[in-house]
Amino acid sequence: MIFTLAAKELKILFASPLAWVVLAILEAIVAYVFLNQIDAFDAIQPKLAQLANAPGITEIIVAPLFASVATILLMTVPLLSMRLLAEEKRNRTLPLLMSAPLSMTEIVLGKFLGLLAFLAAVVAMPTLMALSLYAGGRLDPGLLLGNLLGVALLAASFSALGLYISSLTAQPIIAAMGTLGALLGLWLINQSATEPDSVLHYLSVIKHFEPFNKGLVNTGDVAYFALFTLTFLVLTVRRLDRERLGG
Repeated sequence: MIFTLAAKELKILFASPLAWVVLAILEAIVAYVFLNQIDAFDAIQPKLAQLANAPGITEIIVAPLFASVATILLMTVPLLSMRLLAEEKRNRTLPLLMSAPLSMTEIVLGKFLGLLAFLAAVVAMPTLMALSLYAGGRLDPGLLLGNLLGVALLAASFSALGLYISSLTAQPIIAAMGTLGALLGLWLINQSATEPDSVLHYLSVIKHFEPFNKGLVNTGDVAYFALFTLTFLVLTVRRLDRERLGG
């Protein structure tokens, strides 16, 4: 039933003109970044040839490309997650969904996985762009996979937060603004830390993504994103449970 609901959510997303417009604009931005990085790589090739351990195309093209994808997700997820539960409340279809033979956990996971499946399309294009570089050079598989894992964990974390904020209101626009504000706060919180060992570094999303962007997979960073995602999914389930009991 979870995957049935996820497929339904994915179908609704692909039926939405907003989702297609957002997807088209984002892929255009990613393509621009990709081509720009290729031009930059071509421009510095004479200098790279003089270095003993010169960085390759993965470091110069692929890593910045996925860094831009991470920023794109921050702007995209609020627009896509805002309707998941807020629109159900606004249209008064949430009680009908709750009356279905589904647990609150199944409802939350179904909507969460549906959004993640759509975001896979956002990540697919830069991945194919990166793989196309095999035609003219060699890629660092470890760095590429590290970036893919980092972006996937970011997408899951952002989606869980967006789903929770969508459960707090019946207005999709408010849900989008709330999610964007929360994500920007978590993204920029690292800038507030003046001490190297400040606890704020451990709360910052960007601080935990940076190692993945460098091809480093740290269990602490994986645990941070896993706990972040699980926390907001649990909070969403509890929120729906309270609404069901209160209704």
